[in-house]
Amino acid sequence: MLGRLTGHAVVATAITDQAVYAQGPDGFGESLSADFLRHLAGPKGWIGVIDATLTARGTGGPPRLAELTDADDHSRVRHARWLRTNVQVYGDERGLIILADGLAGRRELSIELHRAQASSRGHGRSLLADALSLVPEGEPVFAAVSPGNARSLRAVLACGFTPIGSEVLLRPERE
Repeated sequence: MLGRLTGHAVVATAITDQAVYAQGPDGFGESLSADFLRHLAGPKGWIGVIDATLTARGTGGPPRLAELTDADDHSRVRHARWLRTNVQVYGDERGLIILADGLAGRRELSIELHRAQASSRGHGRSLLADALSLVPEGEPVFAAVSPGNARSLRAVLACGFTPIGSEVLLRPERE
């Protein structure tokens, strides 16, 4: 895991401090460079995408989404189960919400609108607002959004999420 906050970088790895510092990472972009990420992951490791990291607080209350028990074949659910623990899937006709424990045990939220809803205005925002009701009032929840996905980024911002940095997940494969 690699996280970045303004002027700071956090690198969680099994590599020694000396091996990390030898590559010259910094909190102003170099810690997210392709060369540095490849160094951390190794020549055959998996490198995820660089995401903006945002956080909001749960609103609690009665859940407005049903838990789905038949979504294990969905690509977003499979991806969540590969990276996270305690994966729970909710949804309705608008799309899917995934709540799971991610980095350092933090509660993470993921959303995917069904194709028929993706072009409809407001469905992402209303689904996100309903998702926040699944998190106890006041508890933090995190979302990772590709900065290039402007529509999703606008939706999470409109639902009260605050950007706190950026991150990329890695799965090293070392010989």
